[in-house]
Amino acid sequence: MSKINWGRVIGGGLLAGLVINVVEFLVNGLWLAADWGAAMKALGMSGEYGTAQVVVFNLWGFAMGIFAVWLYAAIRTRYGPGPRTAYTAAVATWVPGYLMANIPPAVLGMFPVRLMLIGIATGLIEVILGTQLGASFYKEGEAPVTKVAGT
Repeated sequence: MSKINWGRVIGGGLLAGLVINVVEFLVNGLWLAADWGAAMKALGMSGEYGTAQVVVFNLWGFAMGIFAVWLYAAIRTRYGPGPRTAYTAAVATWVPGYLMANIPPAVLGMFPVRLMLIGIATGLIEVILGTQLGASFYKEGEAPVTKVAGT
């Protein structure tokens, strides 16, 4: 069993995180910006995002990407390298990171159900795409060739 190639985990994870952040920006920062602003105002907040919030959201996206590629690297010895394993790692990342994380605010009625469902569905798509890209970047070092005496 070879060791995890951490350089490739970080590199692939940053690629995956870039996909996540771009999709999040397009969906939540552009398409649904007014809806999110209204939802935040309904909670008594300004509805405007400052630099600190944008930085945290982007760090979260990169952290999700790194986690997904790390998970891919960790399970590929059991499931084999390739897109199917990347899909498995993506779904395993999405369940706690997006689906389960959105259940409490949805149940509490903090945000409109429509926004929550769009976020959950978008999350699945972005994590699958990002993890596939990040996993395609991930490679482990080749095992050294051992020469047998007398051959």
